[in-house]
This record gives sequence, structure tokens and C-alpha cells, in this order.
Amino acid sequence: MKTVEKAKVLRMDFMQGHGKGYGKDALVRQQPGVRRRLTTQELTDLYATNAIVQNIIDIPAEDMTRSGFDLVMEDESLKNNIMSKLRDLKVKDAFKKARSYERLYGDGFISLGVTQSVPFELADPLDPKTLKRVDYIHPFSGNKVNEFILNEDMFSQNYGQVEFFQVNRRSRIGQQIAGISQDNVHASRLIHDQTRRLEDEYRGQPLLEPLYDIITVLDTSLWSVGQILYDFAFKVYKSDSIVDMGAQDKYELGMLMDYMFRTEALAVIGKEEELTKETTNTTGIKDLLDYVWDYLSGAVRMPKTVIKGQEAGTITGAQYDVMNYYSRIAAMQENEMRPNLERLIRLLLQSEEFGKLDPEKVDWKIKFNPLWQVDAKTDAEIRKLIAETDAIYLVNGVLTTDEIRETRFGQFGLTNALKFSGDEADLERMAKEVYEAWKERGKNG
Repeated sequence: MKTVEKAKVLRMDFMQGHGKGYGKDALVRQQPGVRRRLTTQELTDLYATNAIVQNIIDIPAEDMTRSGFDLVMEDESLKNNIMSKLRDLKVKDAFKKARSYERLYGDGFISLGVTQSVPFELADPLDPKTLKRVDYIHPFSGNKVNEFILNEDMFSQNYGQVEFFQVNRRSRIGQQIAGISQDNVHASRLIHDQTRRLEDEYRGQPLLEPLYDIITVLDTSLWSVGQILYDFAFKVYKSDSIVDMGAQDKYELGMLMDYMFRTEALAVIGKEEELTKETTNTTGIKDLLDYVWDYLSGAVRMPKTVIKGQEAGTITGAQYDVMNYYSRIAAMQENEMRPNLERLIRLLLQSEEFGKLDPEKVDWKIKFNPLWQVDAKTDAEIRKLIAETDAIYLVNGVLTTDEIRETRFGQFGLTNALKFSGDEADLERMAKEVYEAWKERGKNG
């Protein structure tokens, strides 16, 4: 009776088999919920040796910044000067690298190199009233920040927020900068990019920590496929004389036959010997590999085509997953990139270089450029569908010929207005025009 009970316990799955005594399954190696903390070196090695990991880290950062943005402002001269300054500061590249660092290590930073009209220390808050100009910006990772110094005064307005970052300022050869290896830098002198932070932890969580298991499986699948390809076809040689051979003779015969059978199409063997060719059975391998890719895609919230390096910004027909991906990138631009970018532009407006303007009194806003467009084939299909729709509207009196001509072709002939760029304003305008025409038709009976 006891033996039967013990056998039942040993067959429990890994979610239940971690108790004491018989409740602990000796065959189980996995332990769910055990967090693996990756060191900086482990994260760097994963990134350096795995091309798929590089795509997971870099592609979303590139997509966020690739199309750039435009500054909408009434004063065109001021707008052009600020955009020129942003190009000189290499803002797109800095924000891209900061986001890559954030995804890889958990925290990305951009230092603000400024000139002020008064002497200052890095630990002093950056006062826009004394700001003369922004000279440079440098992206760097959280690896150069040793400590996050928080405001722990519960009666302070900034309670719980990071006030200083203890930054490692050593040069590459180990020399201290200005005799100081670590500086407390006030948070206002840095742009901090952080999107994944667990409660009661102040550093961001590296993206690769929760992905470690699936990356291990992906690496194992690559090795396994390589072994299958290497041994996909092999030959079997049968001979009675093998029994009487010593180990050295078998080794030499194997070396010779391996060489001959790989380089010669003709095999000369005895009457009682047999040579056959075997192939590895790969049934089901595709399903297993698809499962690995599907799991990885879901874990990183990126379509497989994007992870594998599809042409940036191009969508083919029925790729709704890719459209959703770019919608997610657009949301990241709005929620995560826009506040940091607006802060930098406010500093430029407040600087002496641009006339010490009040950002609240200047009419300006950031408009991100469309992230994607459809491929030529899909664009042609969209045009065809719109033309068929226009024909239906024309037959049913929803729109007139002149209205369709003006809407689709304008005053200057056929344009690219129908090209589906992902701009919601165009879609809303088209929908509104159709709806208004439908209401007008209803009034006229």
C-alpha cells in the first residue's frame, strides 16, 4: 500500500512535486517562479553572441527613432533653428542608444552637457534660468551608475523619487576624472529611460531576465538543427570481418570509409558485405521550431517577421500582427519618448541661445512621423478597393463625379494621397467625408 502511494506521488507534475519527503519528485529539475538575476557580464555576453537577441534589443529602439519627428510651430525660423540644433546634438541616435541600453540593462541615460551663466557642480539642480546653451548630449547605460539616491523624507514633495545618481566617471584607462571616480549627479542633469521596474526595486529590470529560458531553448534548437543537418544522411556498412578487427583497425577503417564515401560515388565491397544509406527522420521538427518562435514572439511582443529582420517600416497584405507592433511602437513614442524629448526642447527654448523663451507661451508641439507604409502590391489593392467603393457611391448618389475627382485627384492630377501611411488623421478625414455625404443623401430622400 505504501509503495503504491509513493508511486502516485512521484508522478506528480513539477508544479506540485516540490514538497518534503515523498512529495518531492526527484526527477524534477524545473522550479517555477525562481528568478534568475543576470549579471552585467552575462547580459553583455548574451547580446554579443546571439544575433536574435540583438534584434530583440535593437529593432524596437531603431523603430522608435527611425522615422524621426517634426516640430510644429508658428515661427518657422525658430522651428528650423531648433531642428538644426537637435540634429547637431544627434538626438535621434542618442535616444535610440538610450532605449537599447534600457532594454538590455534595465536603465538608459542621456547626460546633458550645458553651459550656465553661473558656476555649478553636477550635484546642483539644473536651473533653466541660468542656462546659456546645451552643448552636447551623451547616451550611456545604467552600468555606469553605481547608486540611485532617493529622497526618503516623507514630508518632502519629491518623496520616493531619485534625486541623485552616483555616476562612475572613470576613464577607460582607469584614471580618475578631475580626481573623482564617482560623482553625485542631480537627476535634472540626466534624461533617464526606464520602463520595467518591480515594486521596491529602483533599478529597471533587463528585458533578457524573463526571456532567459526561451533564449536557452532557442539556442538549443539552433544546435539541434545543426546536428540534424550534419547527420541528416549517413551510411551503414555491414561486414562479418568487423568482428575480428581490433579497435585501431576499426578506427582506421572508419576514417578511410568516411572519407571515401563522402568523396566517391562508387563503393567497392565484398559479396557478403552490405552498404546502406540512412536518413534522419525530421517529422514534427517544424512544429517544435514554430512553437519556439511563437513563444519568443509572444514573450517579446514582436512579430516573428520583425524579429527575423523584415524590411523596416513595410507591411504586406494581412500582416495585422505587424500593424499592431507598429501601433505599440507609436504608443511607446507617445508615453515614453515624448516626455523626455519635450523636456529637452523646453531646455533649448529656455536657453540664452534661443532667447530665453517661456515654453508655456510658445505655441509648439512634437509630431512623430508615420512609422510604416504598405508595400506596392498592397497599396495597389487598396487603391482598387477605394476605386470600387467610389463607383458604388457614384451609382447610389452618395458622391458626385466632381467630388470624387477633387477628393482623389485634386487640382494637380493623381497624387499619392491614397498611400496608406498609417496616419489616423487621413483615415478620420475620409471616414468623416463619407459619413457627411451619407447624411446629406438621407436628408434629400
